[in-house]
Amino acid sequence: MNNYKITIEYDGTCYCGWQRQKNAVSIQQAIEQKLKKILSEKIRLTGFSRTDSGVHAAGQVANFYTKNTLKSSKIQHALNAHLPYDIRITGIKKMRLDFNAQKDAKTKIYRYSILNRKQNSPFCAKYALFYPSALNINKMRAASKILTGKHDFLSFKGAKGITKTSVRTVKQIKVSKRNCMIDIDIEATGFLYNMARIMVGTLIEVGRGKISPSYVKEILKFRNRKKAGPTAPAKGLTLLKVKY
Repeated sequence: MNNYKITIEYDGTCYCGWQRQKNAVSIQQAIEQKLKKILSEKIRLTGFSRTDSGVHAAGQVANFYTKNTLKSSKIQHALNAHLPYDIRITGIKKMRLDFNAQKDAKTKIYRYSILNRKQNSPFCAKYALFYPSALNINKMRAASKILTGKHDFLSFKGAKGITKTSVRTVKQIKVSKRNCMIDIDIEATGFLYNMARIMVGTLIEVGRGKISPSYVKEILKFRNRKKAGPTAPAKGLTLLKVKY
């Protein structure tokens, strides 16, 4: 038996997310179907992150077991030859048998992109939130510092999320701007359902002056989803990297 780690890039626009679903096409399903044809056996991928519908990835990681002894490079080449244009395998590596893409991960980094100018762009329409009003970057950075660290993020959890605890550790948040594009990079040991997008929605509320950076402390204390900002649209979110 062989255990392979694969790294995947995808445009999530046309998919229901990473996880396999009965009535929609997922990234996981698309790759498993091609692996079955290439390896002549049923393959089950274990993915690190269950990205939502419309969310993209530059560094999604998964692993799978196979009895086939085909070289990693040949599996990668065959997959990329048969997968749709919006999914690409950027790396395949043979791992120890007990490697698990989900359980062995230390942190993951998400990036949320905001096009902050008066006109939208056809080049960014699927990959960034268009926000035409001014945003105060310094206030957003101040608020992001409050969100960094170990906290109870219940105020930043979507209603559908089911979890034993809402305590998570955010390693760092970087708010940067280049020309008209604002990028918010969030690295954490784990995320609650919609947590990254709710954090971004809250930072936008800070940036537009609707709430003060210091009020973010109160939002954490409330442990109430209604106190945080709106959930930012999925299209601006990309899973950048998983660290092991």
